[in-house]
Amino acid sequence: MTNSAEDEYAGFNDARQRRVKVVAWVAIVSLILVGGGATVFALLFG
Repeated sequence: MTNSAEDEYAGFNDARQRRVKVVAWVAIVSLILVGGGATVFALLFG
């Protein structure tokens, strides 16, 4: 690609990287919360 094409898509790449990071963090937090919630229920009602 030429330099102008790379500049043109630079904003899209930044937005994509930010979206990937947000999705990854949401997935990690939800796994921790769901796993922790299951552990708490198992301890309380086990």
